[in-house]
Amino acid sequence: MATWGRLGVSWRSTVRRFWPLRNTGHGRAVGAGLLGSVVASGFIHYKTEPRRRLWPHIVYAEDAKKEEIRVPPVSMRRLRFNQFASIIYEEEPYMTPRDFLHSVMMEKVDCKLQKKVLTKADVDNMIRVASRAEAGNNMFRGIGDKGLISYTEYLFLLTILTKPQAGFHIAFKMLDVDGNEHVDKKEFQKLKKVIRPRKELLRQDGTELSDGVDEVNTTLQVFFFGKNGKEKLQHKDFCRFMEDLQAEVQEVEFLRFSKGMKTMRQEDFAEWLLHFTNEENNEAYWDNMKKRIPTGQSITFDEFKAFCLFINNLEDFAFSVKMINDASRPIGMAEFKRAVKIATGHDLSENVLDTVFKIFDLDGDNCLSHKEFLAVMKDRVLRGLRVQPQHGIFGYWKCVKRETLQGAQEALRETGSPF
Repeated sequence: MATWGRLGVSWRSTVRRFWPLRNTGHGRAVGAGLLGSVVASGFIHYKTEPRRRLWPHIVYAEDAKKEEIRVPPVSMRRLRFNQFASIIYEEEPYMTPRDFLHSVMMEKVDCKLQKKVLTKADVDNMIRVASRAEAGNNMFRGIGDKGLISYTEYLFLLTILTKPQAGFHIAFKMLDVDGNEHVDKKEFQKLKKVIRPRKELLRQDGTELSDGVDEVNTTLQVFFFGKNGKEKLQHKDFCRFMEDLQAEVQEVEFLRFSKGMKTMRQEDFAEWLLHFTNEENNEAYWDNMKKRIPTGQSITFDEFKAFCLFINNLEDFAFSVKMINDASRPIGMAEFKRAVKIATGHDLSENVLDTVFKIFDLDGDNCLSHKEFLAVMKDRVLRGLRVQPQHGIFGYWKCVKRETLQGAQEALRETGSPF
């Protein structure tokens, strides 16, 4: 208060000094200038002497709470779902069965139209279509755009695609909460709590969302439990659905990469193998394919299915490899073939094995590093959604290595070097 008192005395003295100017034309200008100077001086004094502020800081608990709460980051799977989802109902995005098939085949949507907002009549029509759908490996293609798939169901379907047949029973047991050998609609809806990350179920204030999505009858719910939701999903029907979905996705992928033909060229198979992967040596893999794989050799759909069965059993394959060889040693074709047989109970054709080794054998010694091969195949199985955080000094040097290799390759291309 003493500071403001001194400012008041100074102001009165200054006004009296310039009082004779009150009748001149400059009086108002001088008065305004003096007032501005005093206000500015007071503001500067106020900012430079924080201990003498007139009003102390007030910290509100609510503001502190808002600062502590952060909006949870959106996962890669959620971003991908939103990217491919083409319809909206009650302000929630949904996929159609066609959208889902596109999401497991394509890296991105080339030409995305505006999402269609559905009415209650549209949803009712989709429910009728789902109630008439027949089981088989053409179900999703048959329904096309006349169906609803929620985000939770999208995660569920992705999980199915990566499960070996030995895991079908385990997946069913996860749904069968009460252990009565069948699954009802309420048990299926609880799947959200199991496979959906908790951070995606929180509001900005940290409270949990009440998931109204489950109140909407989706295509899967109607197919499994009927229009009224009273039917039960039996174990054999669930296993058949999983087999049919894997078979349908395999057939769709085969037709896409074979360009609609009955056989797939080895280079098309290599393109499928490296699709969705983003490893450091991808450029070397592509070079191997161009140099080592001759044209005119093809892979049948049965050979392709056998390889899909193999990559869904990667964990068993990795364990088999460790049993055959030391973890640090590369493996040859005979050891590789034996490990596949142990893991899946089936053989890979010589044609497929030859293609795999020609692609992934970087130094030409007819062996490959199974660790690096498994890393690429895991990306392939998870369709590029595997998170690979790079932290600390290891991540730093890995980034340096990658950027250095890219720079060297660009420099060599610019100089016209064949190496």
